Amino acid sequence: MDRNHERAARRADAAARRGERDGSGPTRDDHTVARFPGATAKFALLGEVLLVGVLVTLVGILIVTLPAALAAGTRHLRRFIRAEGSSLGLFFGDVRGALPGGLAIGAGAVLLAAVLAFDIVIASSGLLPGGALMAVVGWVGLLALSVALLAAAGLWSPQSGWRAALRTLPRSLADDIPGALYLAATGVFVGVATWALLPLVIPALGCAALAVVAIPERPRHRVG
Repeated sequence: MDRNHERAARRADAAARRGERDGSGPTRDDHTVARFPGATAKFALLGEVLLVGVLVTLVGILIVTLPAALAAGTRHLRRFIRAEGSSLGLFFGDVRGALPGGLAIGAGAVLLAAVLAFDIVIASSGLLPGGALMAVVGWVGLLALSVALLAAAGLWSPQSGWRAALRTLPRSLADDIPGALYLAATGVFVGVATWALLPLVIPALGCAALAVVAIPERPRHRVG
């Protein structure tokens, strides 16, 4: 009998330890659940990031659908690291919810990006005076556009929609300038990775979605 009790206790302890690692429970009485239990399993998180990269690439392959894809991808990773439900059904549910307004944002972003790219090409041709300055303006504009898209994707939710995300976007970026710079670095990373080798866009987009989730949650040092 004692041996059976001992085995049961060991099984319960092992289950508690697993619950502590992934946030699913049960846990031991003296254990404090991690803030982001899904992030404690490093290999599982890596796999989920790569999966999200594949999903975002597939949904965003038309380019105009990329905002909706990023919004759904960030929400999927946010649920995963919080050890909430993170099924593919929820991801595609978010895609359906984000597509109506996301298509308009995607079309506007594509148009603006095309104008900025044309500006860079003309500036680089040497046909116009002040071409170097025009090229800088074009590149800065593309970078600002990538930051806005990433931040808006992180702010979108099915309840509030894209209008609320765009309304709160300027204040969100202004309140966290370092976070905006991190998003800019993320945009550069995606661009460079894609330029270096096209298939790298898949893990790059997964990492971008993770960055959108992680940057607002990072520890911050407040002055005063």
